[in-house]
Amino acid sequence: MRGISRIDSGNTHGWFVRAYRSGKTHSKFFSDLKNGGKPQALALARDYRDQLQSKLGPPAPRSYRLMRVNRNNTTGVIGVSRTRRVAPDGVVRYYFTVSWRPEPNEARNRSFSIQSLGEKKAFALACKFRKEMEKEIKAKAKALDAKLKAEKAARRAQE
Repeated sequence: MRGISRIDSGNTHGWFVRAYRSGKTHSKFFSDLKNGGKPQALALARDYRDQLQSKLGPPAPRSYRLMRVNRNNTTGVIGVSRTRRVAPDGVVRYYFTVSWRPEPNEARNRSFSIQSLGEKKAFALACKFRKEMEKEIKAKAKALDAKLKAEKAARRAQE
């Protein structure tokens, strides 16, 4: 259940609703005891979550996913890694592989052969390609942000 968590700790038993928008946390706790039991508290929590999502709109896209440096990154470039593949005949080949996420829950990658292009050229092409993919993702996120802001303004105008 997205946005709803169960809390059973000490004397506290109930459902906790939480949503994040524009750096703010919106939350409310639904106690089993005060709301007639576990199923009733859950029903109220779901209703509250649905009302909250209607009021706040959908969450903003997670554009920050582009900017995280992984501790085991050895190339120094986000989304570019040096990879090794062993062919069925046992031949080992090395690549620079670019990873990116064009949409949430969709992972893509493209490899640049070090054997064919040479170390420097393969790395340079991989870095260039990664920057192009980041630009595309940021452009999509910016367009979606503008759409969400317009929808939010329209909802406020109706209130």
